[in-house]
Order: sequence, then C-alpha cells, then structure tokens
Amino acid sequence: MKVAAIQMVSGISLDANLTQAHELLDQARHAGAELAVLPEYFCLMGRHDRDKLLIAETPGLGTVQDFLSDTARELGLWIVGGTVPLATEDPQRAANACLVYDPHGRCVARYDKIHLFRFHDGQQGYDEAAVLQAGETPVALALTDRAGHTWRVGLSVCYDLRFPELYRQLAADVLVVPAAFTHVTGQAHWEVLLRARAIENQAYVIASAQGGRHDNGRQTWGQSMIIDPWGVVLAQQASGPGVVVAELDPARLQEVRQRLPALQHRRL
Repeated sequence: MKVAAIQMVSGISLDANLTQAHELLDQARHAGAELAVLPEYFCLMGRHDRDKLLIAETPGLGTVQDFLSDTARELGLWIVGGTVPLATEDPQRAANACLVYDPHGRCVARYDKIHLFRFHDGQQGYDEAAVLQAGETPVALALTDRAGHTWRVGLSVCYDLRFPELYRQLAADVLVVPAAFTHVTGQAHWEVLLRARAIENQAYVIASAQGGRHDNGRQTWGQSMIIDPWGVVLAQQASGPGVVVAELDPARLQEVRQRLPALQHRRL
C-alpha cells in the first residue's frame, strides 16, 4: 500500500489552509497513495492558543469535517485528518481530535489526543492543557487496502510520541503521528523517537508534521517521514509544504517480525 505524509506550514486563515491541504492531498492521490496523513493543526495555526476555541466544531458538523469527508470521497483516499478542534462540554477547552475518513467520505475513527504538551525553556513556553481537554482512550482501526490486505492502524498525535506505553497498547501494523513539534524539541528528539517507536513495535510509522515559520511567529521542526519496521527511514522532507510518499509492504512487516520475534518475547 502506498501512503503519504503531508507536510504543511499552516497559518491563520482557515480557508487558505484547507485550500493548501486539498492541493497536497491531490498530489498524494496522483502519486498513487491510498492513505494520506495530514499534520496536527492542519486547519489552523492561530495567533493565540485560544483561537482553537473559535473554530471548534460540533462532532459530525462543521467546515473542516465537511472538507475532510468531501475530499476523501472526491479523491478516493483514506485520510487521517491530522487534528481538528472539536467542542466539548467545557466551553473553555476543545478536544484535539484526530479523525479518519474512508474513501467514501465516512468518518470511521476518532482519537482525542491523550497527552497534552507543556514545555518552557525560559524563552518560549507552551501549555496545551490551558485550552485543550485530554482524551482517555487509545484508538486503532482496521484498514483494507486495494490489494485486499488488512492493516491495523494505530492513532497518536505529536506529544504522544514520548509515551511508548500507548503504542504497546495499540499493537498496530501502522502507527500514524500527525504533529506540530517545536523546532527546539524536534531538532533534539523527533527522528530518534519516531524510529524507536517503529523498531520497538515492529511497525511502519507515518509521521506528518508542520514544518516552517508560521504567521504567529512559531517555528515547527518539519522532517515529515515514513519509517519501516526495522527503523529505516524510507522517505522524508526537511521543511516547507510537501508530500512524502512510500510503499508499505506486508511481506516486509512479516519478515521483520519473524526474523526477530521480539513482540512474542515480551515478559511484562
């Protein structure tokens, strides 16, 4: 199955972001991708953290959800919709939700980001819990490709990457990681964490990132990449908008798991 990691540098205009996302998804489709993964906050990187609340949608209703549904159906793609702010019972907090749409435009999975990022190095600081409500439940889904092979796809978002216990529970063949890693933490940890998750879970990893300087002044790390179950980086892009494409081979997955059956050797 050919897959695509979509890299963006989303800004403060929802319409402009959706237009760019459509163009990149269309590029992925033309490259032969069956599954495309958008980055975290693909629809908006606002001037302020609270801007997420201004566009938070009711689950099942809204411009961004309609866009994902319509585009999946139009292009005949499985789309992992990065993250979309969804309204919660608390008007001061939104869910940072990763939504998956099948090629018929149906929303078939929702995962709310469990681990919320907090970081301060004396110069810049972030605290997602100020405007986001943490999820509680790991989510994986079955995806059948055009060749008839079924993949177990595990969902995660950005800061989740630092919590390996989540990925153990997902027990997936393919792990998706839409993200908006900061330049500081990305430069230090992004690739090594992604490759570790691929190696220890003997799974493919599709990591779609924000990558560049945003309207709000924030700089994200980029380096969207696709990694195989042995930890080999199959394709990547440093920065700027683009499409990273690679082939996922079920035979390669089985070869790695049979040659080194580490998942069968777990004791704890």
